[in-house]
Amino acid sequence: MRKKTYLSRLCDAELKLALQSSGAVLIEGAKWCGKTSTASNAAESMVFMQDPDNASSYHAMADTKPSLLLKGATPRLIDEWQVAPTLWDAVRFQVDQRTERGQFILTGSAVPPENETAHTGTGRIARLKMRPMSLYESRESSGQISLRALFEGNQVDDGAISELTIEKIAYVLCRGGWPASIDLKGLPSLRMAMDYVEAIINQDVSRVDGVEKNPERVRLLLRSLARNIATTATYKTLKEDIEATDISISDKTINTYINALRRIFVVEDLLAWAPSLRSKSAIRTTEKRHFVDPSIATAVMRLNPEGVLTDFAYFGFLFESLCTRDIRIYAQAYDGDVFHYRDKSGLEADLIVRLHDGRWAAIEVKLGNKEIEEAAKNLLSLKEKINEEKMGKAAFLMIITGGQNAYRRKDGIWVVPIGCLKD
Repeated sequence: MRKKTYLSRLCDAELKLALQSSGAVLIEGAKWCGKTSTASNAAESMVFMQDPDNASSYHAMADTKPSLLLKGATPRLIDEWQVAPTLWDAVRFQVDQRTERGQFILTGSAVPPENETAHTGTGRIARLKMRPMSLYESRESSGQISLRALFEGNQVDDGAISELTIEKIAYVLCRGGWPASIDLKGLPSLRMAMDYVEAIINQDVSRVDGVEKNPERVRLLLRSLARNIATTATYKTLKEDIEATDISISDKTINTYINALRRIFVVEDLLAWAPSLRSKSAIRTTEKRHFVDPSIATAVMRLNPEGVLTDFAYFGFLFESLCTRDIRIYAQAYDGDVFHYRDKSGLEADLIVRLHDGRWAAIEVKLGNKEIEEAAKNLLSLKEKINEEKMGKAAFLMIITGGQNAYRRKDGIWVVPIGCLKD
């Protein structure tokens, strides 16, 4: 039944390739993002380590003879392996013994402490990052404009149109890309992100490293991160924001809490791009603050779609985070990474997609059409600054909007609604 109702994901192809080239594959990502469904769809047998009926016996086997849990048709899924970290070394050993590809799929929604596994798994266990659904995967983007086609230079300017209105964008922001919420409507679809945030605050963030954390401080930190989403807010900014509520918090505590949030894949900051420039210019290296899904921000702020629409300035930051999530998913499917750019002159690009073969593209994100001219000017200025002899020419320049019509400007810049994009 699972395979018949499975909603395909872009990482399916990545998983298939990884199983063909490695003895085991680890799928990592936030809880509820669909790891188990994706892994189960590719597996021939499976064991669920958090199954309440069998968890105690599974843990006992993991402690005494972990190889028993690895017996079964391959690929064999070990779901939430990190609850019994000894399984990592057991899988690595079995991969060495069997000398065959595609033996195991591991899924994990938390990174265990480094000292709990003896080996890194390099060369035996491939890693695959999974995020909540993009708008193309949730069937809300038409997919008429392809990131891959743009890089290959064969994207056709055929007047693609998005069906996502501004109101619908506010709704998908608050709902998020959580697979279980995609087919729900109204309030039930918005509850999942809120339940997720409460689980983070009251359970997950402490459980990941066994260190008890103050739920009130965790909530205030999440709220501060949400208020500063898609910005380069420093620890100092976060600290001042939190302490404005008369709750004291140290830099060390902020660092500990953010590391815990990172290990359960809640926060995923955007690294800065450091290209070769034509002339010397200091490049800012601060990361941009992002959650793995923008719905985490709206949930912790207790914002519904109507509330998002009342503050267009904040809506713009949330929209940038939504675009960041989707572009990360699309770029990963094409063997690429995503960064942001900002230099000392204030010139910036919201997103830089860099493929592993060196090709790159610059993207600005603008919710409304009024800012398109300014965004185009920024992109052209950045293009002029890049040392093309070392970096190569930009494969394309793009402005992602919340509008409905896609087109290519006379200066060659693509203007594309988020509801038209795919990998």
